[in-house]
Amino acid sequence: MTWTNPLTLLRHGWTRHWNPDRPVRTVVSNLPFEDLKKREQPNRRYEGNAIRTNKYRLWSFIPMNLFEQFHRMANIYFVGLAILNFVPVVNAFQPEVALIPICIILALTAVKDGWEDFRRYQTDQQLNNTPCFIFSRKQMCFVERRWKDVRVGDFVRVLSNEIIPADILLLHTSDPNGVCHMETANLDGETSLKQRKVVPGFSSLGEPFQPQTFDSTVVCENPNNNLNLFKGYVERPDKRRTGFGIDSLLLRGCMVRNTDDAAGIVVYAGHETKSMLNNSGPRYKRSKIERKMNTDVLFCVVLLFFMCLIGALGHAIWLETFSSMPSYIVPDSNGNYTPSVLAGFYMFFTMIILLQVMIPVSLYVSIELVKMGQIFFITQDVELYDEELDRRVQCRALNITEDLGQIQYVFSDKTGTLTENKMVFRRCSVMGTEYCHEENVVVPDRKLILEVDRQMASIQTGPYLDFFLALAICNTVLVSSVTAQRQRVRVNVADLAGAERVGDVLRALTHSTKTVKGRRSSSYSGGSFHNMRQWFRKCGLGKVFTSMKFFKRGGETLADPFSIDEDESDGFHSSDVSDAAGGLSGSEEVCYEAHSPDEAALIHAAKAYGFTMMERTPHYVTVKLPDEALLKFEVLDILTFDSTRRRMSIIVRHPHTKEIIMYTKGADSAIMERLGNVFSGDKIKCVEQWCGWKAVCFSLKVISEQEFRAWSAVRQEALSAIEEKEERLMETANFIESSFTLLGATGIEDRLQESVPETIQALRRAGMQVWVLTGDKPETAINIAYSCKLLEHEDLVFTFSTSRKVLQCQLTNASVPEQSLICVSQPVSSGKLGCIGLVIDGPTLSMAMSDELVELFVELCKHCRAVLCCRVTPLQKSAVVKLIRQKLRVMTLAVGDGANDVNMIQAADVGIGVSGQEGMQAVMASDFAITRFKHLQRLLLVHGHWCYSRLANMVIYFFYKNVAYVNLLFWYQFFCGFSATAMIDYWLMIFFNLFFTSAPPIMFGIMEKEVSDSTLLSLPELYKRGQHSEGYRRSTFWIAILDAFYQSLVCFFIPYWTYNGSDIGIFAFGTPMNTVSLFTIILHLAIEIKSWTAVHWVIMIGSVLVYFIVTLAYSAICISCNPPSDPYWIMHKQMADPMFYLVCILTTVVALLPR
Repeated sequence: MTWTNPLTLLRHGWTRHWNPDRPVRTVVSNLPFEDLKKREQPNRRYEGNAIRTNKYRLWSFIPMNLFEQFHRMANIYFVGLAILNFVPVVNAFQPEVALIPICIILALTAVKDGWEDFRRYQTDQQLNNTPCFIFSRKQMCFVERRWKDVRVGDFVRVLSNEIIPADILLLHTSDPNGVCHMETANLDGETSLKQRKVVPGFSSLGEPFQPQTFDSTVVCENPNNNLNLFKGYVERPDKRRTGFGIDSLLLRGCMVRNTDDAAGIVVYAGHETKSMLNNSGPRYKRSKIERKMNTDVLFCVVLLFFMCLIGALGHAIWLETFSSMPSYIVPDSNGNYTPSVLAGFYMFFTMIILLQVMIPVSLYVSIELVKMGQIFFITQDVELYDEELDRRVQCRALNITEDLGQIQYVFSDKTGTLTENKMVFRRCSVMGTEYCHEENVVVPDRKLILEVDRQMASIQTGPYLDFFLALAICNTVLVSSVTAQRQRVRVNVADLAGAERVGDVLRALTHSTKTVKGRRSSSYSGGSFHNMRQWFRKCGLGKVFTSMKFFKRGGETLADPFSIDEDESDGFHSSDVSDAAGGLSGSEEVCYEAHSPDEAALIHAAKAYGFTMMERTPHYVTVKLPDEALLKFEVLDILTFDSTRRRMSIIVRHPHTKEIIMYTKGADSAIMERLGNVFSGDKIKCVEQWCGWKAVCFSLKVISEQEFRAWSAVRQEALSAIEEKEERLMETANFIESSFTLLGATGIEDRLQESVPETIQALRRAGMQVWVLTGDKPETAINIAYSCKLLEHEDLVFTFSTSRKVLQCQLTNASVPEQSLICVSQPVSSGKLGCIGLVIDGPTLSMAMSDELVELFVELCKHCRAVLCCRVTPLQKSAVVKLIRQKLRVMTLAVGDGANDVNMIQAADVGIGVSGQEGMQAVMASDFAITRFKHLQRLLLVHGHWCYSRLANMVIYFFYKNVAYVNLLFWYQFFCGFSATAMIDYWLMIFFNLFFTSAPPIMFGIMEKEVSDSTLLSLPELYKRGQHSEGYRRSTFWIAILDAFYQSLVCFFIPYWTYNGSDIGIFAFGTPMNTVSLFTIILHLAIEIKSWTAVHWVIMIGSVLVYFIVTLAYSAICISCNPPSDPYWIMHKQMADPMFYLVCILTTVVALLPR
């Protein structure tokens, strides 16, 4: 390894990152400068692509690791005492021996850190040496290089199914439409494909990519960690600018799919790529117990100070009692004796060295080991394993397991967290008429079919056709075929009994489709379907048959868009079985990949009525109509969905009328407020009655050529902007999205997850307040709240919805009637608290959280059993969590499944991500990840309770153990003139804490179960022990300290009175005390253990055996280890004396008698 001057590294990092004069990044091609030295190239100031996530180098490991470890005050404390022991006037032991405990702790921690860092180093080397293709001007082709060779400004080519080595601006793809599909599962966990498109003007159909001709300059924003935002422009030599966004950026770590090859210029490399900037490693939080423990460590320091002060004063007073100095006090080199006051001052520091174990040096390391063990058992819990998704619970924060047992407020998202987020098309309203649909599968409504048929047969246009065209094209769904590389096999041929049956199946399908040919016929003959169903049963092909759901709609056969194949579990991949059958006649099966489940439900509904999207490119979208005709719309622009507008629009040119039409879909409130006209004159009032369903409205606007050209020019300027780009794009979208003509609305049902009501009831019985924060409308949220038992029908529910601040003040001060205030003021035991519920919408919530109203709002919420916040933004979710956590000083937990829940999850003390249907953003931002809301019950009530009680009891036990042992030395000072003399050999004192008594408390913290899991689940009230911190209170700490003082008194004075007046040596006197102390400390823990296993017995008995084996061996070989009083053969003599056993038994019984 080559050595690099640290000053050079510092200077290099400074000049690379500190550049205040460059608010944007300018990238040019490296090809013209390929022969120049690196320091002369224009892109030299940017990061290389080699990554280094390990913290240490070989030469810097020891100093850097020690520097990090000395951030812990406990380590500084013990090193300081070890150094102090080298001062002759205050040393208590052999100076070298005093270094052993802290050196062992530092060495173990360093080995652990070094091993983890070495594994990171190996991973870095593997990534850095991954092959890739970089264009070379000398060879005029793409040549194979390594990832670490990629630089900003290079042209890189990525083949299908290869991982992208850097953030690349897409300039060319093999796709004739200039698109590239990218899978971001390695980045955010989402398996649905993302579509990327070439920067406009840089892809010519049928021509190979020629990087050597690229003479433009790329100007983009500086590196940031926003995966959903990227802005910049390409400036040509003639100063023309072409804007681009995130839809033209290939992200490092993602994989190219369904595209033979893609190429572009590197804009971010190495640690400046978006994926690396998002790679922050495990989250670190300080748990509540850890904060309390640090305070108790300070109490131990104060206690140690007073004990040392007593020793110093006692030593000074003891010296004053002599009229002349005794012979065993040695004068200095000049023959002078140290004055008693100064000797007492020196003795203060000597006593600190002697009693240093009062501060538990191994406590922090033990806590880390215990938490690792707790995390292991949580992740291995079979009850938390999701067999359908093949996922187990994830623990992403390694140091707050005990906080799971102290939660007081739970904040939950609704969609995807309480519900399945598997949308089912249940209602639609067109022209003021409502049409109902069955569950599970989209079965077209006959009346609606007739209306569509009528318009298709007569005018070929109209609101019904426009409504279904909007359903089909106003989305971000990607279209692929069964020949695409990612498409799964839909039917397992191995399940069939030979090739003959496969042919029979295909022939049967072909016959059935021919029988119902002529889709527009209003008559229907179901005999073919009945005959085919019977034939399937005869042939034993039930497995194939049950994977297909048939319905009667002019011969169409559709699969449930959310039926799960055996070999497919992720993403929204759905295919049309009728297309598969039709493929025998020349058509190809179509597969949809939707980014959200509601889009999947809507596009399948459109397909059920014959409006099938067949192809989507950046410039065109093709729809097959019910009469098999194809409409190819030119896509002029797409206004993507955002949480502020709550709608999306697609602007297309109609292939027949050549009109410019904008189709828009969005939340009902986002569409209704911008209507200019409705077909029926009725603004679809039935939408307000669709409680429990997600309402999505569709609208249309015809735009003139002149208006569109003017708007498009402003839009292009906004796209090319760097500063305030989002604001300018928002303005252009709001300007054009107005004066809509309402087409209709859809109602999509999102069912509750399994066991959600039972889980919420259990959490409430455990003393937790459950809030639901959702962006849905109040009617839908309230319906779900009643379904999941968040609200009961007998509850008194107050709904706050107002836009007037004065009225809000009145509501906050006097919204609860007088008789209700009586109910609110009742204690919990009266059973009246559960009668209050609060529903508040987003605008009202903003007013309620203003400075003059926030105190009243919090006070009102304290008296509510359930709070439901509707129409809230992601920022409002996090603001509510922070408000309750800070104002009420409670432990909070937030659970959600989508990107809009990330802020809320990070604002809570404990964040839970649900790995559901909306990707993995919430999981990546969380402390723990589950697959179902019902798992929250076991995670909190069982594992939370166990982790809290285990760690609380272990920490208290550690303080007790150290104080009890140190006090033996303290009591002895009263009989040795407070001279800091120890009656126990120092090596045995070191072994006592490091080996003899270290394993039992760690085992106790990992495996103890004071209550079984079945009992905890049946009696959630037991969880309240952690909420009230009953396991670790200040009183519990001091009781343990007093218990330690009592036991140390017994363990010292019974052996003292036994051997008083005898002629035994100092170590022979201390050996019974050391043994009795071990028995007492071990049996004290045995009394605390509630559930014994074989592991408990092995460790407890093993600790005692190790003590005797090590002590006997040490006594046998240590002839002159600690002169003048050596422990040679002391243990052997004691074990041959019956009095030793009597003292051990009697002392242990008396010491543990109060327990």
